[in-house]
Amino acid sequence: MKDKSLVFTYGVVFFVMITWGLNVVLLKLLVEAFPPVTMTVFRIMLAGVVTGIIVLFSRSMRKLSKIEWHYTILAALFGVVGHHFFLATGLALTNASNTVLILALLPLTTSIFAIIFLHDRLTKWRILGIGLAFIGVVLIQGGGGQWSLDRGEFYIFLCMLAQAISFIYIKKATASLDSKQMTSMMLLIGSVGLLLISLIMEPTGTKELVGAPLFIYVLFLISSIVATALGHFLFNAAIQRIGAGQTAVFNNFVPFFGLCFSAIFLKEQLHWYQMFGFVFIVIGVLFGTGYMERALHNFKSRVHNEKKQIDTSA
Repeated sequence: MKDKSLVFTYGVVFFVMITWGLNVVLLKLLVEAFPPVTMTVFRIMLAGVVTGIIVLFSRSMRKLSKIEWHYTILAALFGVVGHHFFLATGLALTNASNTVLILALLPLTTSIFAIIFLHDRLTKWRILGIGLAFIGVVLIQGGGGQWSLDRGEFYIFLCMLAQAISFIYIKKATASLDSKQMTSMMLLIGSVGLLLISLIMEPTGTKELVGAPLFIYVLFLISSIVATALGHFLFNAAIQRIGAGQTAVFNNFVPFFGLCFSAIFLKEQLHWYQMFGFVFIVIGVLFGTGYMERALHNFKSRVHNEKKQIDTSA
C-alpha cells in the first residue's frame, strides 16, 4: 500500500515537471512581451489568490506558530522573491537552452543542502542516481549550452540556488504546517516582495502590460494558474511526503521537457542523443529517489519469506 502511495506521488511530481518544462518556454515568451519583474508580480499574485481560495474552501487554514512563520517567510523570500525575480530577469538576458542547463544543477544542490541541513540519508544508490540523471541532462543539451558567467546566466544560477534553499525551509515548515496553506502564503508573501522590487525597477511596468496579443494573456494564465499555482501546490505536498532531496531529483526532467516544448513552440530541433539522455534521466530518477532501492529490498524480503515458508512446510 505504501509503495502504491509513493508511485502516485512520483506520478504527480512527474506531471509537475512537464508543466515546469513548458513554463520555461512560456516565460521566455512572456518576458519578451512584458516587463519581466512586473509580469512576474501579477503572475505570482494571481497564483497566490487561486491557491488561497482553494485553501479557504478546503478549510485547512489555521494560525501559524512563531517558528512556522519564520520558515514560511524565509521560503517565500528564497523560493518566490529570489527564485522568480532572478528567473524572469535572467530569461530576459539569456536563452531557454542555457537556462534549463543551469537549472539542472538544482537536484544536486538540493541533495547537498538536504544532507547538510536536514541530515538526509545519501546512499550509494542515490549517489548513482543523481550522477546518471546529471549525465542525462548533459546529453540532452548536446554540449550546446554555455557555462559562461555573463549577467543573464549568473541570474539563472542565483535563481537555482534560491530555489534549492527554499526547498529546505519548505520541508522544515511542512513538518507541522499543511503544504497547501504553506504554498498559498509563500506565493502571497512573495508577490508583495516582488511588487516592491517592481515599483523601483519598473515604475511604468503596469502600463506596459496592456496591448499584447490575446494568446500572450492565455499563456500568462497557463503559466500562473497551472505551472505556478497548481505546480507549487503539488510539488510542496511531495516535499512534505517524501523529502526535499528525493523530490528535487525529479527536476532533472525539466530540461528534457523544456527542450521538447522548445521544439514544438519555438521550432528548435530535437536530436537523437537528447532522447538517449532522457533514458539516463529516467534511470537516474528511479535510483536517486530511492525507489529502486526499496523495490530491491522488497524483492529480497519476498524471496526470503517464500524460502522460509518452503523450509517450514518441508
